[in-house]
Amino acid sequence: LPQLGPHLPPRLTQQPWHLLYSTRRDGFSLRTLYRSGGQPGSPALLLIRDTEPQAFGAFFSSPIRCSSGFYGTGETFLFSFSPELKVFRWTGRNNFFVKGDVNLLMIGGGSGRFGLWLDGDLHRGGSQPCDTFDNETLSPREEFCVQDLELWGL
Repeated sequence: LPQLGPHLPPRLTQQPWHLLYSTRRDGFSLRTLYRSGGQPGSPALLLIRDTEPQAFGAFFSSPIRCSSGFYGTGETFLFSFSPELKVFRWTGRNNFFVKGDVNLLMIGGGSGRFGLWLDGDLHRGGSQPCDTFDNETLSPREEFCVQDLELWGL
């Protein structure tokens, strides 16, 4: 969190973050993640460590939720610690920020690829370069296994 602070919107830099969801504490379930998603209008920070162990994630301008279409704003971004912090911001090419249903959470998109996706059990995920963020693959492999996942909110 301290490393990400300078990359967050200025209005959030002095706000205290709270752990809303953790796979260690709450188990592996996308449905439970949605239920823990935070207050309406409150931003969220998703942190993932895969089995490599590589750390990466996403910042959302609003809580993670089920949706029929994409939602979010240009404040949304992806990041990776590989080994230093790399931040991938909105390119303006599309508005495919976040979309989720009970089986899949998708962050960023375009040309049939997602910047980051997680399955309904939060065991598997993937990352590919996408038009929304012009990101690198966040994990050493395009598909990865989740070791730990946390969701933080204000």
